[in-house]
Amino acid sequence: MREANYTSGSDFVVEFVGYRFSFNVADFEQRTVAAAVKLRLLALSELEAEETADLVELVADGRIADPRSGLGRYLVRNWEKVSAQEGESLVYWLRKIVFRGAWLDHRVKERLLEIVWDEQQAEFAYRDPRGGRALLELAPVPSWQPLQFKRR
Repeated sequence: MREANYTSGSDFVVEFVGYRFSFNVADFEQRTVAAAVKLRLLALSELEAEETADLVELVADGRIADPRSGLGRYLVRNWEKVSAQEGESLVYWLRKIVFRGAWLDHRVKERLLEIVWDEQQAEFAYRDPRGGRALLELAPVPSWQPLQFKRR
């Protein structure tokens, strides 16, 4: 029997759209930072430990209670502007990207998807190994670039 949900550890356990995901610290941190870069909230994925901790707290808890870094202070101070961009929730999208990546990885592990190189897009894509839909297209994501955090 296949597992229904993604698991890499038990440090973070979060439910999202009916799925239960559990992550080890390193996995959750990497996915969270990558999600912030994908949304263009951050320009680079190289963060200090305190910045990563603030971002992880935001994704795990939906808020930052006591900011540890410039990034955390920026998010708390500008929350009214940053929390939603063009009607889209930052926390929702960070979680969605974290979980979408975990869901895709789980599907690859279960051999329900395979990773292929898409020559036209010049990037990796997902394909049904049974010959179903040729490529799985991921929905576009909103951009937080106008509100992007920049270190001083």
